[in-house]
Amino acid sequence: MAAMAMAMIRPLYCSPLTTQPQKRRTSSSSSKRTLKSTPLSLPPSKKVLVPIGFGTEEIEAVILIDVLRRAGAEVLVASVEPQLEIEASAGTKLVADMFISACSNEIFDLVALPGGMPGSARLRDCEILRNITRKQAEEKRLYGAICAAPAVVLEPWGLLRRKQMTCHPAFMDKLPTFWAVKSTIQVSGELTTSRGPGTSFEFALSLVEQLFGNLVAEEIGGMLLMHAGGGHHRKEEFNTVEWSFDHIPHVLIPIANGCEEMEVVMMVDILRRAKVDVVVASVEKSMQIVASRKTKIVADKSIDAAAESIYDLIILPGGVTGAERLHKSKILKKLLKEQESAGRVYGGICSSPAVLHKQGLLKDKRATAHPSVVSKLTGQVTNGAGVVIDGKVITSRGLGTAMDFTLAIVSKLFGHSRARSVAEGIVFEYPRS
Repeated sequence: MAAMAMAMIRPLYCSPLTTQPQKRRTSSSSSKRTLKSTPLSLPPSKKVLVPIGFGTEEIEAVILIDVLRRAGAEVLVASVEPQLEIEASAGTKLVADMFISACSNEIFDLVALPGGMPGSARLRDCEILRNITRKQAEEKRLYGAICAAPAVVLEPWGLLRRKQMTCHPAFMDKLPTFWAVKSTIQVSGELTTSRGPGTSFEFALSLVEQLFGNLVAEEIGGMLLMHAGGGHHRKEEFNTVEWSFDHIPHVLIPIANGCEEMEVVMMVDILRRAKVDVVVASVEKSMQIVASRKTKIVADKSIDAAAESIYDLIILPGGVTGAERLHKSKILKKLLKEQESAGRVYGGICSSPAVLHKQGLLKDKRATAHPSVVSKLTGQVTNGAGVVIDGKVITSRGLGTAMDFTLAIVSKLFGHSRARSVAEGIVFEYPRS
């Protein structure tokens, strides 16, 4: 079963530059009609529940929400807490769309449970969610869980019986030994399980395939810049210098309406796991921003308050609309200019390297960016690598490279061993050297 599940997932990893999906779209009129009728171009046709609670793993939750919405699903984010705003496992503040009580009479095509601790325990202790998920299983509709959730939530609820399943390595001993497998993704009838934050893309794409079919999953995989065959993206470094500090590194991640939520949460979560002091600052008038796929994130500070401090690194998330709004922030522009003048580290991912370019911060630097904006970089563009470091400037291509990008930062700050340790904790494949 594990081998079959992995075989199903592998085709989903397609480079945005590959010609294979185009061949499938143009090979016959029937395949054209199939793509035109996919949820990518139609109103939502599938309803999905993603519950969240205090301590939910934000990478898992947000990747599920984002990827499923890209595929055309109507994703309802429901809080199991008395309030809509919850603080996730690494401190990111997310705002749910509704309370779980509003979902009790809904019929869902999929119920997908993110993990994290104590988030999984908060989901387990929610009676309404238990009833919804039990009904989902009884009526043979799709349900899934990742990380700690299979062991902490589904096992006590009795929803893993006679099902092969996987979960985070730290919780494998809580699963029935005979049925537990160590695969990245395990599909067993209506149930899909996965291992952790580092396998969230595979988990979400497997669910997309089950809801919408292989063509849609392949299309989304291409949009996400997923690496062919899985694994890590290549990193290139030029003009190598040390990024070492005699204190805990202080990092600023500015956010705006339209930023890519997946990039924000991956950077924040992974850097905080590495014991970096991360400040998330809103450049909007409100502390709450609405990201590109409608995820609501609450910043730690306003950019005005954040500007009172000095940062060892300033890293910009992407998203076309978000990058434009970051570019318009006079305070952020001033901070970035000071960062360059003082010889401190800065960088960006996805669309935001174009912001750095516009502000003259990539002069004489090698860089990369999302394929849709890379042509706007008039300097020395490196297209082949997912992550490019030139001295004290770091850039990356986009969503599918965000984990490699952030782990490359961790490696520069603390060394390769720390980066590997963090990668192992999130169950993400990372090079040994």
